Amino acid sequence: MSNGKPQYLTVEQTVDYIIKEFGPNLSIGMPLGLGKPTKLINTLYNRVKADASLTLTIFTALSFEKPIPKSDLEARLITPFAERQWKGVPDLDYQTDLRAGTLPDRVSISESYAKAGSTKGMERMQQDYMSSNYTHSVRDINSVGNRVFAHSIAKRQTGDGLVYSCSCNADTSLEAIRGFQEMKKEGIKTLNIGMVNSYLPFMFGDAVLKPEEYDILIDDPDAYHPLFATPRMAVSVPEFMIGLHVSTLIKDSGTLQIGIGALGDSIAYGLNIRHNKNDAYKKLLNDSGVYEEYKDLIDEVGGIDVFEDGIYGSTEMLVDGFLQLYRNGVVKRKVYHHVGIMKLINDGKLKEDIPKNILSLLIENEGLHPYLTHKEFDVLQKFGVLKESLSYDNGQIVDGSTRYSALLADENNLKAVSENCLGDKLKNGVVLTGGFFLGPQDFYDFLNEISDEERMQFEMTGVEVANQLYGGEELRALERKNGRFCNTGMKVTLLGAIVSDGLEDGTVVSGVGGQYNFVSMAHALKDGRCVMMIKSTRTEGTKVLSNIIYNYGHTTIPRHLKDIVVTEYGIANIRGLRDKDVIMELLKVTDSRFQEELLAEAKKYKKVPQDYEIPEKYKHNTPEKLVKIMAVPKAQGLFPDFPCGPPMEPVELAVAGALKILGAKAKTPEAAKFPEMMQALPNEIPEGLKPMFARMKLDAPASREEVISQKTLLLAFRLMGLC
Repeated sequence: MSNGKPQYLTVEQTVDYIIKEFGPNLSIGMPLGLGKPTKLINTLYNRVKADASLTLTIFTALSFEKPIPKSDLEARLITPFAERQWKGVPDLDYQTDLRAGTLPDRVSISESYAKAGSTKGMERMQQDYMSSNYTHSVRDINSVGNRVFAHSIAKRQTGDGLVYSCSCNADTSLEAIRGFQEMKKEGIKTLNIGMVNSYLPFMFGDAVLKPEEYDILIDDPDAYHPLFATPRMAVSVPEFMIGLHVSTLIKDSGTLQIGIGALGDSIAYGLNIRHNKNDAYKKLLNDSGVYEEYKDLIDEVGGIDVFEDGIYGSTEMLVDGFLQLYRNGVVKRKVYHHVGIMKLINDGKLKEDIPKNILSLLIENEGLHPYLTHKEFDVLQKFGVLKESLSYDNGQIVDGSTRYSALLADENNLKAVSENCLGDKLKNGVVLTGGFFLGPQDFYDFLNEISDEERMQFEMTGVEVANQLYGGEELRALERKNGRFCNTGMKVTLLGAIVSDGLEDGTVVSGVGGQYNFVSMAHALKDGRCVMMIKSTRTEGTKVLSNIIYNYGHTTIPRHLKDIVVTEYGIANIRGLRDKDVIMELLKVTDSRFQEELLAEAKKYKKVPQDYEIPEKYKHNTPEKLVKIMAVPKAQGLFPDFPCGPPMEPVELAVAGALKILGAKAKTPEAAKFPEMMQALPNEIPEGLKPMFARMKLDAPASREEVISQKTLLLAFRLMGLC
């Protein structure tokens, strides 16, 4: 197809075209998460599945799937919830078959990132995994011959005609689309496909594209569907403590990157109470000893006061936590994509109001040429420096019947332009720059319901912009000042290496994603810091294991890129430290059940002095200590289990909690007592538990199987101490 003249086809016609032009060995690239054109990929996959002459490779990441119940009790809880949560959301047929073990050998799913732990036991996914930095994923997919790209898009009718938006996935879409356009110029056959979904919010920034960017556009109302919503997760006491520590490292007027999940929510909550309940926040920091312990570091890189200027979000992923921060007045620092303007803002010479000497200031800091070009005029007008009513004509600034020379080196002319042509306030600033988004349903509702003017503050762009400095170093460094790039890891070695995506036997747990990109950027920015969040322990069966280990056979971030590590027990500021000092600092934030063993190992390899002992005040890092710290604020209504709102009804949460405890206890020696405990259960459902059993349709069991399920649920509540 010729560039600039898209064809408007149906899904079936598009699949016909793909097979005709690119078969029989087909491949297709799609964005991660929400951006997949589900009906198109399902139709293509099922055509290949039915035709033994075809093969298909799907390049993507983060393929969503609804939870699959593993027992009758899980089915009773999950099925009604799933019907509410994902009503109208289509399944990805290849993912369903993959999970069921019925994916044809002729089909390969090559994902560069997956939900953590979801593919650990899946042989084909482990073998077909493609390890790649997020910013390199399009390059790497193209390098192995992919020439078809398809994604979901939003549409909008404007005064200039119909336009489209990459919406939830500008991340890799922009690079894929424009990369294919360049290939076409070299005579290489490629195919860009956009598929409209009216449920997608129309997002602005680089995400907005014209029709001619596509070869095929599919706009079938029958294919529109609701978006996959991610349920909010509970935040535990250790996770809240990590978020509390991190919240002290964020500087007012700075920049923030966070991710999805409980740790991202915990940071957002910590920042919200810092800003909106500052007295309670400071009291907690003082009572817990956090501020006293880390005062120098906090004063240098962060703060504990309210956010007067606010922070700017610079993130690969726009998550619900950012919208919570925006609505709570924390995310409000606007950046403007203009080097001169950002220099003035960062120097404190410019805020929102336009000063009369702004043109002189811009010329002084080389943000403006003494002779104003048409391009510069348009940019200044876009950001509100010049009035919207002005126009530019052949080297002159036109204000109605009055004309001014564009030669600002002339002092008299500069004075006249400054007195008559300036705007009142800066405009078109953004509070967040992101590459993709996903979240709960009310997250999507918010983006859909706010005005265009407000939504424009959340710009979507490619990962080559969002995740790195290259290509716009000066401007991005100015905008991302005091950048705090917060990422999650699974383990940290005592020498400072981070393990985030895989195990030492090669098993992929999730994927590198953009983590390395943000670590690299934190080190490249003179005032940037990378904050790696590590839960100090994990539980495997009946064993509690340390996530701080001496050494490990796989690393995601090498130790020479070490920076700040935060656990629930504190902050280890290890950038630039000697090996022995790195070890000492990390031991301070290690669970005390494992400190002496790790210290002994470090001494064994002569990495710390043989006479070194962990100071006494760090030898009390226990879960009980954390619960005690959080007891008072929790009693006051702070740090709720679901700080951004629960994903289920209260009755469902109670059942889910009971089943979680039952599942955990079933893996311990206590499970041997279950038959005896079952015999001792009451014959009648306790009054307080009747709503839970009614929800599970086990209040009046009608079969032997239902009687067993009822008794098992009663056992779960007994283990919770509720019956």
